[in-house]
Amino acid sequence: MTSSTPAEADPARHRRRVTNTIKESLRELSIQLSLLNHQVSARVDLKDADLSCLDIINRHGPLSPTALARRAGLHPATLTGILDRLQRGGWITRDRDPQASDRRAVAVRALRDRNAELFALYAGMNSVMDQICDRYTDPELDMLADFLNRTTNAGQDATSELARE
Repeated sequence: MTSSTPAEADPARHRRRVTNTIKESLRELSIQLSLLNHQVSARVDLKDADLSCLDIINRHGPLSPTALARRAGLHPATLTGILDRLQRGGWITRDRDPQASDRRAVAVRALRDRNAELFALYAGMNSVMDQICDRYTDPELDMLADFLNRTTNAGQDATSELARE
């Protein structure tokens, strides 16, 4: 008589268990990244929402304040205070948008000279992430990248759906 592994005994049950483990791990990762971001924002004297907006500007900018508010899921009035703090801190600039038909339109742009402070604070996590990625083959990394991209898109879709309700 041969013994079977739990996965062989009930593949559907094993799949549900692994899927639930992945979902729980993603929730825990979200919490840990929030805590890390909170520590980083405190070190550079920003509020958590300020750091999130700065990250969006760095990744997707320059952006109009309206586009930034939409991406951040914030009310435009709330965003005004965030942009004021970021500008006072030397993190961003608000310039006239030369591509806009309205001459009053502005584009928010990150000032890159302050990014070194942020990179230094995230260096420990980035270093560990490099070590973790080194343990995977290129095809495995491609699969992980695909999974994370699909998960990110699912999160964006779920957020948009809730925002419409």
